[in-house]
Amino acid sequence: MSKRNRVVVTSALTSLYVGFLALSAMTGVLLVGGCSKKRSHSSSQAMPGITATDIKIGQTMPYSGPASGFSTIGKADRAYFKMINENGGINGRKINLISLDDSYSPPRTMEQTRKLIEDEGVAFVYGSVGTAPNTAVQRYLNDKKVPQLFIVSGADKWADPAHFPWTIGWQPSFRTEARIYARYLLKEKPAAKICVIYQNDDLGKDYLVGLRDILGDQYDKMVLKTASYEVADPTVDSQVLTLQAAGCDTLITAAIPRFAAQIIRKVFDTGWKPFHIMSNVAVSITTGQKPVELDKAAGIITGVFLKDPSDPRLANDPGMNDYRAFMKQYLPEVDPTDANAIFAYGMSMTLVSVLTKCGNDLSRENIMKQAASLTKFVVPVATPGTEITTSATDFRVLSQLQLARLHGATFEPFGDVLSGD
Repeated sequence: MSKRNRVVVTSALTSLYVGFLALSAMTGVLLVGGCSKKRSHSSSQAMPGITATDIKIGQTMPYSGPASGFSTIGKADRAYFKMINENGGINGRKINLISLDDSYSPPRTMEQTRKLIEDEGVAFVYGSVGTAPNTAVQRYLNDKKVPQLFIVSGADKWADPAHFPWTIGWQPSFRTEARIYARYLLKEKPAAKICVIYQNDDLGKDYLVGLRDILGDQYDKMVLKTASYEVADPTVDSQVLTLQAAGCDTLITAAIPRFAAQIIRKVFDTGWKPFHIMSNVAVSITTGQKPVELDKAAGIITGVFLKDPSDPRLANDPGMNDYRAFMKQYLPEVDPTDANAIFAYGMSMTLVSVLTKCGNDLSRENIMKQAASLTKFVVPVATPGTEITTSATDFRVLSQLQLARLHGATFEPFGDVLSGD
């Protein structure tokens, strides 16, 4: 993309957009490689949500409710697909994203997902937010053999093709993240007295499992106290005070942005100064740290798998320049340093690769097959050295992180890219 005021598709993306499919909607004839092929009624039935000109997909998004900070993801998804459509779409078809508000409420997620599948007739569900909301619809979508692609949640269970072959995540799992943090503590702070505050669902519980994976018989010696919260809780102040009283010198926070901001503020206000590690889903400067003032969050460590949009050292990074140009043209109302925006940008780029690989076979079976057969796919805004490879038996799309420390207004990466395997 250009550094000027318009977006020019890079050569890497151009290969994704090149049209392989000439269309003649008036006659219902598809021209593939110069040969005509009639689209039969049975063919259209075999590819729900697919027409000669469109790929209709759906998602649920917390545009309201306790996790509304993630709504930027839905906005960025729509903007990215607008860019794709303006540059020719996917093999001649345009992406039609229907994004519905579920307020981060599992019953509402089920209601909206049923609407997407049964009323709107989408081809698949993509990029829906939240562990509990996606859990609520996982069985329903798998029973109907509808792809549940690139869930916005790090729950480890999204990588379970043996039991849920139609569900796949995108980001590194919470369990993977916790394993990396535990290895780091064993090496750099082996005498740590650890407290953990976590969301009482798969998000937080996966962190506890990951810590146990690595700490092993040291877990009960090193983890002095844990405290959970519910997404409906108004505050987590009492949990923070309980952990502080336990005498911990290290705090691991497994939370979403709203509660992470509360935790940062309360830790600072009490004068407690633990070595603080925080889940990467909570560390958006825009939705997590700025609301509580950056000085209160100074020194927090997290694991990153995407480049930091606020890092001035990336001013001339080609991938980041493309991202910034995209944000300027297609999503100017959103702060480009919002981690949720760059998350959606990288995830949507991955989906475009999958759909392009499908060619003219956009059946649900082939869409799922291509999502599970990515090979060394590189997202230009991912941390250097990060590649995406999936297979029919390995649904972990991303499994690498680099540690980063908040300094000023930037998370500064340090050390090597680490694997949670």
